[in-house]
Amino acid sequence: EAMCSGKLQTGLLVAGYFIYLLVGAAVFQALERTAEKEEKRAAAQMKEAFLQTFTQFTVAEMEQFMKNLTEAIQNGVYPVGNESQSEESNWDFSNSFFFAGTVVSTIGYGTLHPKTAGGQIFCVFFALFGIPLNIVFLHRVGKMLSLLCKKLGKFLYEKGMRKKKIQFLTLLFFLAMGILVFLCLPSVFFRITEGWSYSEGIYFAFITLSTIGFGDYVIGKQSDRNYFSYYRVLVAIWILFGLAWIALLFNL
Repeated sequence: EAMCSGKLQTGLLVAGYFIYLLVGAAVFQALERTAEKEEKRAAAQMKEAFLQTFTQFTVAEMEQFMKNLTEAIQNGVYPVGNESQSEESNWDFSNSFFFAGTVVSTIGYGTLHPKTAGGQIFCVFFALFGIPLNIVFLHRVGKMLSLLCKKLGKFLYEKGMRKKKIQFLTLLFFLAMGILVFLCLPSVFFRITEGWSYSEGIYFAFITLSTIGFGDYVIGKQSDRNYFSYYRVLVAIWILFGLAWIALLFNL
């Protein structure tokens, strides 16, 4: 009965956690997408005006153009390519879900951030409740994984192995499996999808799962690549379970 109750609590926690992320993604998308469209339109107009009159620019006008261009890039607007490329939104649902995941996990790459007053205020409250929820979620997932450790330890103990050796082998097993599943294999995937080298993939995976999050490498940002639908959602889920694995290692 206690086991059933524990499973129900875990199921409700996981469901609640993902619903929280989905609702957050939908709100961020609703609040930020319109403002982003206006920024892209302004950047396209600036580019068009530059192409028509760049030979007549004064030094001061060129400085102002470079300042405007830098601000646009900092805001996630890249005025390159044709109009069809500029129609792609940084705040589609996949990107918004990925952003919500990086907020509650405190990675904070900094390449995508809310720019409207409503989006910024919502982000404060979303993080205020989302970060503790994320800690509870990771703790529960880590607890479930630690039960697997106990079962493995019990199996080895019944085979006549000493406790200290069992502890060492259990830690080694979950460390090796985690490195394979959360670092090595994803790096192959990033190499194919992003065109990074294998070492860059390893670097990105470690910087992400350690929540350092420099933001120098971020998935789904290259305009010359076609990413499959919900690519960022899958990466967000990988991040969440990778963080749970790191929490398990600390517990062990």
